[in-house]
Amino acid sequence: MAASAFSNALLSPVTLPSKPKSISFQHRFPLLKFPSTRSHPSLSKTTTFCSSDAANAPQNDTPIELRYPAFPTVMDINQIRDILPHRFPFLLVDRVIEYNPGVSAVAIKNVTINDNFFPGHFPERPIMPGVLMVEAMAQVGGLVMLQPEVGGSRENFFFAGIDKVRFRKPVIAGDTLVMRMTLTKLQKRFGIAKMDGKAYVGGEVVCEGEFLMAMGSE
Repeated sequence: MAASAFSNALLSPVTLPSKPKSISFQHRFPLLKFPSTRSHPSLSKTTTFCSSDAANAPQNDTPIELRYPAFPTVMDINQIRDILPHRFPFLLVDRVIEYNPGVSAVAIKNVTINDNFFPGHFPERPIMPGVLMVEAMAQVGGLVMLQPEVGGSRENFFFAGIDKVRFRKPVIAGDTLVMRMTLTKLQKRFGIAKMDGKAYVGGEVVCEGEFLMAMGSE
């Protein structure tokens, strides 16, 4: 009986596993779509960004040279020269952009590599000397003081003292120094004025302090 069962097993047909059906790539990943650049011409164009900030920034078709308006002009260099006694190379104010008579003034100094102090400060790293930043701010203070509302005289105008001066960041060639001077105390009898000053580059404070100015009457 054992031999008969063995022979029946050998004679029975063997069923081979069927060949698996081929599954296409799209059937395996039905959610993936690959658009053709031929049907979408815009996809063939690429935009390169130098940083993630630039990639996230809103697109602006206006050329960069037309996006930023110039500072306003309340006093030009000729009007400044009519008020201040300083001349080259020590006139350090180029334009007044805001002026409140007897109260405050905001002016700018365009710092360029052609300024005569850069060859010596420093030859390999041009930085505007801090004392000249203070001098430029004092000249803006002079524009506030040497007005009929204050009663100052350009023949008797002196920088009398400074206090609490701090230099926050270096000012280099190519910067625009924006200086605000505000009159905080005036002793007209003695010809003494106290002012608060701040200088900015790109909206950040680079220098600040308290200024004491002395002036004589005409």
